[in-house]
Amino acid sequence: MALPEPSDESTALVTGASSGIGEQLARGLADRGHGLTLVARGMERLDRLAAELSKKHKVRVDAISADLADGASRDELAAEVERRGREVEVLVNCAGYGIYSSFLDSGREKEVHQLRLLVEAVVDLTARYLPGMVERGRGAVINLSSTAGIQPLPYNAGYSAAKAYVDFLSEALHTELRGTGVTVTSVMPGPVRTGFQEASGAEYFAERMPGMTIKPAERVAADALRAVERGRRATIPGGAFVKMAFGPNRFAPRGLQLAVGKRLAAPPDGEE
Repeated sequence: MALPEPSDESTALVTGASSGIGEQLARGLADRGHGLTLVARGMERLDRLAAELSKKHKVRVDAISADLADGASRDELAAEVERRGREVEVLVNCAGYGIYSSFLDSGREKEVHQLRLLVEAVVDLTARYLPGMVERGRGAVINLSSTAGIQPLPYNAGYSAAKAYVDFLSEALHTELRGTGVTVTSVMPGPVRTGFQEASGAEYFAERMPGMTIKPAERVAADALRAVERGRRATIPGGAFVKMAFGPNRFAPRGLQLAVGKRLAAPPDGEE
């Protein structure tokens, strides 16, 4: 199986682990016997989850607070993982949020912060831990992209561009690493019932999607881990209907992509 066997020294480092897809991926990995390093900014929910999973699955679970958009904080995270004597053999890059507004209205600081979290942190953590995986001949990187990255989305421009980057990076690395015992899998969920849109002030975006495309985080995580176990390069989780709804967008004419994307992502007061 492409997902490495757990060991006493290994850990699955999961960012964005305090809620949503990240939490469910952490649960799925613990259920498979993997020790965990849970990462998010807030510690209260992380500590509760760590205590629960450690007790239920009899695995070592560490919780570490980090602001992944900040390079110094990522350095501190890596140093803390090393101090605790853990070898990262599974890396889950799941932390993120989305800006749903025009690029002009969102402003420089917000757009750059989003980019640092969605792209820079993924590149940084992958570059930190991938060499060790390759040296040991086993490992898996799970990168959360999105169906938003299949096409450009006006009014969600930075987010869709960042997710396209994550998908392209993941699929290219997967191909580079063939034969090393290490895989990189791009996970591209559609809309997910996690409160993500609500937290981003974009409830309207989910409301415009066909109801059958909106899946719970538990389903997304379960499908993602199955794809990793099978050594898949990329997956759109959630079943055949979700794949049929979003997969063909890759091949649509760019003008059609932009027109449909604008209709879906434009804030109510931004529609023409």
